[in-house]
Amino acid sequence: MSHILLIEASARKNRSLSRELAQRFVSAWNSQAPGDPIVRRDVGSTSPPAIDENWISAAFKPAEARSAAENQALELSDELIAEVLQADILVVATPMYNYGMPAALKAWFDQVIRVNKTFTFDLARGDEPIEPVQSGKTLVMLTTAGEGGLLGSYAAHKNHLHPHIIEASRLLGVDRHETIHIEYQEFGDQRFADSQAKAIAAIAPLVDHLLETSSCPNA
Repeated sequence: MSHILLIEASARKNRSLSRELAQRFVSAWNSQAPGDPIVRRDVGSTSPPAIDENWISAAFKPAEARSAAENQALELSDELIAEVLQADILVVATPMYNYGMPAALKAWFDQVIRVNKTFTFDLARGDEPIEPVQSGKTLVMLTTAGEGGLLGSYAAHKNHLHPHIIEASRLLGVDRHETIHIEYQEFGDQRFADSQAKAIAAIAPLVDHLLETSSCPNA
């Protein structure tokens, strides 16, 4: 059994391509493994708050030293982190906004990447003092973009979405990642139609692959 955490980050409730990909992923997974739990967290509709000075102060204090107000400041963070720690597969369904993450998705990452909860920090490790608490998780990125050429092509240098998600997710215990991407949305031409069709067609094989590898102890 795999535990899936699905993060949806589009500000759109309707006509959202990333939400469509997410729903297709969920449907494909449920058809193959109906007993697997899927937790959905819609940060696009209800964004986590940005971290502030009170949050930072509370997060870097031992739990026993926090005030009631500081514990309250971390309540949502604790809830979101519990979802991450429970998950085997993180699915992030998001559009690209201005060549990077939507603000709501960045706010989610800021809430869940937390010292002594999802990562540890030890200067004795030298120049790489940060280590994730967990490992072995898989990240699935279901992404959309208005332009094209952002994945390993002529406009790849503009793509700050995928590298940021991958690097941030490493601190959540992600060891491998998969990407399904729709591009050329704003052009609305044949390139967009082909990209959308290719992305939709890739979902079922990806689900099959993830189910196969998750059932193999040495995968």
